[in-house]
Amino acid sequence: MSQMPQPTALSRCPSCEEPLEAADRFCGACGYDLSAVSAPPQDHPTIAMNGSEAGLPPAAPSVDWPRAEEPGSTDTPAPVHRAADIQGTDSGGSELPHPEHPERPGDPEHAQADPAGPRPPAARRPASKPSGVRFDRPSEPDEYPLAPPAQGSGPGTPADPRTADLPAPPAGAKVCVACRAGQVDTDGYCENCGHAQPRERDHMEQELGAVAAVSDRGLRHHRNEDAFAVSSTALPDGSPAVVAIVCDGVSSATRPDEASLAAAHAANESLLAALPLGTHPQAALHEAIVAASEAVNALAGPDSAQGENAPHVNAPACTIVGALVTSTLLIVGWVGDSRVYWVPADRTSLPARLTEDDSWAAQMVAAGLMNEAEAYADERAHAITGWLGADAYELEPHTVSFKPDRPGVVVVCTDGLWNYAETAEEMAEAVPLDAAERPLHAARVLVGHALDGGGHDNVTVAVLPFPAPSQGAGSA
Repeated sequence: MSQMPQPTALSRCPSCEEPLEAADRFCGACGYDLSAVSAPPQDHPTIAMNGSEAGLPPAAPSVDWPRAEEPGSTDTPAPVHRAADIQGTDSGGSELPHPEHPERPGDPEHAQADPAGPRPPAARRPASKPSGVRFDRPSEPDEYPLAPPAQGSGPGTPADPRTADLPAPPAGAKVCVACRAGQVDTDGYCENCGHAQPRERDHMEQELGAVAAVSDRGLRHHRNEDAFAVSSTALPDGSPAVVAIVCDGVSSATRPDEASLAAAHAANESLLAALPLGTHPQAALHEAIVAASEAVNALAGPDSAQGENAPHVNAPACTIVGALVTSTLLIVGWVGDSRVYWVPADRTSLPARLTEDDSWAAQMVAAGLMNEAEAYADERAHAITGWLGADAYELEPHTVSFKPDRPGVVVVCTDGLWNYAETAEEMAEAVPLDAAERPLHAARVLVGHALDGGGHDNVTVAVLPFPAPSQGAGSA
């Protein structure tokens, strides 16, 4: 059956924009039939926000608001009912726990009425509203003091669980620096906690009365491939002789750390054996370099990839430089690019470099193809042309004898130092003024100079005062 048009809910005429009354059926200005305007469609989405189809949401259950009592003739106000006093439901229609009783309302122990009767709302609400910051747990302290592990010294005191079941290490065994209880195995790791132990050669120092040396791994290399040996002895006439040997392992070779250590020890032992017998110091240093070369050659073994007849393939290799100081002579010898510098004690005369590198750069300068600055700026500058090892082309030890006319100090070092003090003047500036009286301090300062400069390589330096003091005599 037909129905009468219902009053429109439009506020303005869709034709002339004339304001309308709620009961108007026709526009009073233009006569537009307002019943022809269709009612706006109801919003019944059929696609949920996640893209799945969904029907109309179920009607939320009505809230049974308690009826407010009519105010009487007395001045007592009617009780006020708040939303927190009404049992509500969540978005799924489940009942929410009562604000005063967090348990579910269906729990039997909360189903009974309060025997004391209904309490006034003020007694069930906190005295003050909580602040906007919620503290679900107590505030945490700024620091958590940690108690040291118990050592089990007192009765009833539990022992440290890391060491409780460990037997005492045998006498003379190396103890872990981390847990202080486990024994260190041959690979350098603790058998208890697995902590890697500091390598002995990462930093080494040695001082005799007339010579001192320091060697450091540096800041970039994973191990120290340098080695040194220092000693003192007496010549047949009773005058002193002081020795410093410094070796630098060739990193591209196999076991360069073993090569440098073997060469330093062999050269030092050769000098200590030859000098007391009256061998001329320069000849003794030459023979010491040959002995060092033989010790490095002995490290080379058959290479399985190249056959048993090729022990020279990528054999262990190193450079060597040595200085021998007597009461009147200074003898230096070398193979490779490690160096010796002379620094006068009074600094009034010029310092000097006493060795020439067996390197590509030195060859370019000697041939007149480049000046020194250009040659050492080239990326091939540090490619060595002489070294100790089974794959060396030919052993040509260099030995030179000097007779200084004034006291000073002799600096014997690897390129890990002279890369940061290349010229003789730069090296003299880095050497402390009291180096002759405190050679160990001077060696430490020079190593620190290299580390401050970047420490890109292993750093080894020996400092010998000249002339050799008489109290340095005696084998060591």
